[in-house]
Amino acid sequence: MYFILLVKFKKKPTKEMIADNLKRMESETKEGIKFLNNFWTLGRYDAVLVCEAPNEKIVMKASVQRSELYNIETLVAVPAEEARKLAV
Repeated sequence: MYFILLVKFKKKPTKEMIADNLKRMESETKEGIKFLNNFWTLGRYDAVLVCEAPNEKIVMKASVQRSELYNIETLVAVPAEEARKLAV
């Protein structure tokens, strides 16, 4: 399953906050989350992550563990090729 995470920082990020998040991402890789892309963005969201995981529960757990520092909106993503097959 693919997921797009839209992230809004609740406070100005610090070096420590960023380092802690990178450590968490490393450990979550061991739990089955594969981070495909990670972008810091301008506009409504501060960051956008694209990841792959075996199920939504693993991604939900990761998001909830970050809820003190980030607001995260998670979208389930279906590759366009697969979605087109469903439309026909």
